[in-house]
Amino acid sequence: MVVPAQPTVDPLKAARRAGDPPCDVFLTGTVFLDIIFTGLDSAPVRGTESWARGMGSSPGGVANMATALARLGLHTSLAAAFGDDHYGEYCWDALEQGEGIDLVTSRTVPGWHSPVTVSMAYEGERTMVSHGHEPPPDADAPDGGAPHRPPRARAAVAALTPGTRAPWIAETARSGTRIFADVGWDDTGRWDLAGLADLEHCEAFLPNAAEAMRYTGTSCPRAAARALTEHVPLAVVTLGAEGAYAVDGRTGETAEVPAIEVEALDPTGAGDVFVAGFVTGTLAGWPLADRLAFAGLTAALSVQEFGGSLSAPGWAEVGAWWRTVREVDDQDPVALRRYRFLEDLLPAAARPWPLRRAVPTIGFGRSA
Repeated sequence: MVVPAQPTVDPLKAARRAGDPPCDVFLTGTVFLDIIFTGLDSAPVRGTESWARGMGSSPGGVANMATALARLGLHTSLAAAFGDDHYGEYCWDALEQGEGIDLVTSRTVPGWHSPVTVSMAYEGERTMVSHGHEPPPDADAPDGGAPHRPPRARAAVAALTPGTRAPWIAETARSGTRIFADVGWDDTGRWDLAGLADLEHCEAFLPNAAEAMRYTGTSCPRAAARALTEHVPLAVVTLGAEGAYAVDGRTGETAEVPAIEVEALDPTGAGDVFVAGFVTGTLAGWPLADRLAFAGLTAALSVQEFGGSLSAPGWAEVGAWWRTVREVDDQDPVALRRYRFLEDLLPAAARPWPLRRAVPTIGFGRSA
């Protein structure tokens, strides 16, 4: 396992006060072992064998966002169940020792094998196959993750499930925690906003364009974002190659930032990295447009590497990108000004960019 450097920037330094919550962001969910194949010329064809030119392994699932938050300098707490197999041990060590994520509310489940996802990346897209079993239920656990109450935190990121309430969301919201919500594809096909009952406890909702339009019955993602502010204070809709659009229903402010053009190797986890970047900017008190720009930048940097959590950029990568783009002779000055707010945050030390972090093996045996 390659252990990344610890964050060199605290984006919340100016906002920290005595008596603050010990945790910046709390998450709960399922950790997968991700095995990623890259360099495929096309999707696997039935009855044939395909060879990939690259392979990586890393903790996935909710670990993607937890890692992205930790690498951006936020004190991150994760409640999850881990198998007591080698996969579970690898994921636990990678998150706790490698990324500095607080796992005090997580638990190891004896006899339970870790969920696994195999992801195949090709032509800027991905195909995934997953396998796993639900961990034993725990009535006191956030989403079955750990037998502890959620810690006091500035913010929490919640994955909403249609037709289901997660009691920990309301509990943490009542304690003053700011809830940021995302959502997956509605397999029921109902796309009923009333089914996202916990949305009432959330400060922000960050769906992609297809999800936002289906939930609001609109044909335009920008109209969908405006419609969503009737249900949640802040709506952020990701527009894929077009960037992102946000509406703050409390102030009427809107912002739109174009996407950064990059050569995408693997989009796994890019949405999680976007949310992490937006949460970071929000807790730091940045203007809405800066938050969108930073979230889009971190997501763009992540797709140039393979693996969900291992591809999440830290401040060294952000700083290396900024130094690189400023040296381009024909760079658009308007585009450069969009990211100039980063200058006061970035570390001075230079590092090669982009970095290669993912490794093809889970671990090497010790020699005698």
